[in-house]
Amino acid sequence: MWTEKLKHHKIILASGSPRRKQFFKEMGLDFEIRLKPVNEVYPQELKAGEISDYLAKLKAAAFNGCLKPREILITSDTVVWHNNTSLAKASSKEEAYDMLRKLSGDWHEVITSVCFTTNEKQSVKNSTTKVKFKKLTNEEINYYIDTYAPFDKAGAYGIQEWIGLIGIEKIQGSYTNVVGLPTQMVYETLINMTQ
Repeated sequence: MWTEKLKHHKIILASGSPRRKQFFKEMGLDFEIRLKPVNEVYPQELKAGEISDYLAKLKAAAFNGCLKPREILITSDTVVWHNNTSLAKASSKEEAYDMLRKLSGDWHEVITSVCFTTNEKQSVKNSTTKVKFKKLTNEEINYYIDTYAPFDKAGAYGIQEWIGLIGIEKIQGSYTNVVGLPTQMVYETLINMTQ
């Protein structure tokens, strides 16, 4: 079993995301969570996956000099990319409404970058999933925001929540990537790192 390959390594998840934590549990990983505050600011010229790559590495940089041998640090960032613009986390109901109105009836990309860091090397990989929303009504958008308060999610929505169940028409790529972690990519990368 793949957990045997990892038994001599310590996996550290540097994320407060309950969804990423749940995925790690469901994948059977033995891991611990370590958090360090990071000011998530990126150069404005970056686009799409360049943003999430940069932020995933920035989160790892907070642990410089802190990793022990055989520790694998995993940091991650998700970007919702629509019409050449990054839709970050909404800070208010108005922002969330504006984002969901933009996504309504259109395609967007969800890009998650994952940075794997040891005290010897670092690797960053990203996964892109294309998602299409149906035309959402004002009532649907307001109900979702009022009921689920999606202010901790890029693009102001969670595909695993009500809005995803009633609003997503099509998806091209990894579903778990849209939730917040491309689990198959993480699996393959960890296997390769421990061979």
